[in-house]
Amino acid sequence: MQILSKSSEINAFLALIKERTSGGSRGVEGKVKKILSDVKRDGDSAVINYTEKFDALKIKDIRITPAEIRRHAKRADGKIVRSLERSAKRIRSFHMMQKEESWLVRDAKYKKIPLRQGLSAKRGCHRTLLGQMLTPLKRVGVYVPGGKASYPSTVLMSVIPAQVAGVAEIALTVPTPRNEVNPYVMAAINMLGVTEVYRMGGAQAVGAMAYGTRTIPRVDKIVGPGNIFVAMAKKLVFGEVDIDMIAGPSEVLIIADKTANPRFIAADLLSQAEHDELASAILITDSGPLAAAVQKELRIQLSGLERKWIAERSIDNYGAIIVTTDLRKAARLSNEIAPEHLEILTLDAFALLSHIRNAGAIFLGPWTPEPLGDYAAGPNHTLPTGGTARFFSPLGVYDFVKRSSLLSFSRDGFMQLAKTVMTVSEIEGLNAHGNTIKVRLEKK
Repeated sequence: MQILSKSSEINAFLALIKERTSGGSRGVEGKVKKILSDVKRDGDSAVINYTEKFDALKIKDIRITPAEIRRHAKRADGKIVRSLERSAKRIRSFHMMQKEESWLVRDAKYKKIPLRQGLSAKRGCHRTLLGQMLTPLKRVGVYVPGGKASYPSTVLMSVIPAQVAGVAEIALTVPTPRNEVNPYVMAAINMLGVTEVYRMGGAQAVGAMAYGTRTIPRVDKIVGPGNIFVAMAKKLVFGEVDIDMIAGPSEVLIIADKTANPRFIAADLLSQAEHDELASAILITDSGPLAAAVQKELRIQLSGLERKWIAERSIDNYGAIIVTTDLRKAARLSNEIAPEHLEILTLDAFALLSHIRNAGAIFLGPWTPEPLGDYAAGPNHTLPTGGTARFFSPLGVYDFVKRSSLLSFSRDGFMQLAKTVMTVSEIEGLNAHGNTIKVRLEKK
């Protein structure tokens, strides 16, 4: 892994990181538009045709029945299923903490009260009631990668927050190329009680969920990771439905000082590099000796990886060790990159936390490697990538609810604001707006 210390080198590398996914999308948009158009027009038949074309799978029934789910789940090793169950319990407990309540405020006191409490009060005794009502989305589609790249953890991370939010209908789609059905994905689906599951993937699955077919009712929102075709399809159907985010290649950034263990750092960098050739693994440190030690350790650990060729290309093309003069500068560089995963391995990791603004998930201290968050810690592993942590958040319960504003004014409350509304509507030239006030002030 290259070691960078000059400003020109660092700036060139940052530009490379920001642009690393643009080349892969060239030519994809047109292909995805064609697929989406066909699915919108032909529904099930288009989905079946594309499934046969891309997944080498002839199917008559898109749906995977609950009986099939249970049958495949029985093939899963019980020890691994128990680990998934423990992870699911922790994920559910964490996401329960994200639940929000609908609320009201009375008059001008602006002290929040639960909506139910406010509505049970005598309505005439307050001049104004203002508030916010939270409503779960009715129907959500979850995309889960399938085949050899199968991730039961994605089932847990996508479905559980939707369930906690109170989503009534959850439709899950998972490709089964060459009829490869992953028993652990099915075990995760089975343990969460999801019964509406479809054997389809790619852009055609996104289109089917967004537009609806005879078999698959349309959803309100699509969540879950996928390849570049899935990401592009989600981008193109946004507005027709909501989406969680447009996910790109995985990335980890580690800020470390001289006290950090180079073996830990190398292992954590490689844990992301093995995901994808486009994945990015970066170390920023104020210690030259640590940079050299990590560089050496990476060579040692890389030789023993099963996915060595993927990790090697990722490290060579999009990995770097950046040496800075101090940790505050390291934090500023991290904020500019806005990484999906940020590990802080310094003497006092929490002291540096106040300087961090942009990161999907932050892992503090040497005993908090990023894979804990991937599988079992509790927080969601669906995180913003490609610098979008500047404005996106991790997937959570809040992604599966919508908010409606509530307003209720008595006559006295109305009178207090009447003149203000008339004045503002007049300067904006919206006379009909002002007239709604005038007609209520007229004496008849």
